[in-house]
Amino acid sequence: MTTAREQQVLDRIERARRRKAHVKDEHITLCHGAGGKATQTLIEAVFLDAFDNPALAPLADGAVIADTHAFTTDSYVVTPLFFPGGDIGDLAVNGTVNDLAMCGARPVCLSAGFILEEGFPVADLRRITTSMAAAARTAGVHIVTGDTKVVQRGKADGCYITTTGLGAFHHDIRPGARMARPGDAVIVSGPVGDHGITIMLARGELDIEADTVSDTAALAGLVDDLLTACGPHLHTLRDPTRGGVATVLNEITATTQLAAVLDEDTIPVRPAVRGACELLGIDPLYVACEGRLLALVAPEATQTALSTLHAHPLGQDATVIGHLTDDPPGLVLLRTTFGGTRIVDLLVGDPLPRIC
Repeated sequence: MTTAREQQVLDRIERARRRKAHVKDEHITLCHGAGGKATQTLIEAVFLDAFDNPALAPLADGAVIADTHAFTTDSYVVTPLFFPGGDIGDLAVNGTVNDLAMCGARPVCLSAGFILEEGFPVADLRRITTSMAAAARTAGVHIVTGDTKVVQRGKADGCYITTTGLGAFHHDIRPGARMARPGDAVIVSGPVGDHGITIMLARGELDIEADTVSDTAALAGLVDDLLTACGPHLHTLRDPTRGGVATVLNEITATTQLAAVLDEDTIPVRPAVRGACELLGIDPLYVACEGRLLALVAPEATQTALSTLHAHPLGQDATVIGHLTDDPPGLVLLRTTFGGTRIVDLLVGDPLPRIC
């Protein structure tokens, strides 16, 4: 039962969300790239305002083209370039493959564009391209075209990569936020926060040591298994990269005006990641993953989805972390370990810059 005070808060949140997006800053800040409120405002007020069209409007992981193909692009500016569990090369391949997979498509081919800083070691570039080639083979896709630019020393951060992917639909299902329904189970395919915390600690700026490894991986095979097993009962797929699980669920609930109710005790977080988050004052729900998916599945297919995930090496630790309801509309709520409930809003600020 919602109290009068709680209803006032909900009404205030709803009024704020209905306001037209407006960028108040005169200059771009790191917050605009963190995946939270500033990023959302920048996308809606600048990019969507300029480029608005039916394919772009859903602001999904990729665009559906002629109902036969999916198309996506992404840029990678991670620091450091090499980190436990991966590097900028396999991250670029896996991230783009995963964006296609979240649309329900199998990857067909990729392009790769490189911006290299004068003085960048050729040995490091070979290491990166070797990693990209291995990741592409694992994902069953070829890098078929690309571009290279070199900028003056000090004008970049060693190496930036932009990858674009084309995927083809082999199923009739088109997962998307608007397919979500009340009662859907919220499933994550494994522990959250591994990548973001690994990147932060790998920078060496913090006096924290933890045994963490990035979860970067290509999810196309796992998604194909899910689509085959669950069919139209698989409503929504997202990969919780920038902004983590919390941001993805906020985007879905804002689109559908449903609510996501999560149970804190069921959210899988590795002890090392949880410990680092506690030391840094960061909520694992906001920390990026690069080899995890979030699925919204109809109640009658929840066990099928879990069994399918558990049978795949990348989904062995999959679990249900919550459900969708129709009230309060547009919000993500967390039932805490201590028995209370709190709102999990979009990320504010920039706790984890340059994680992908």
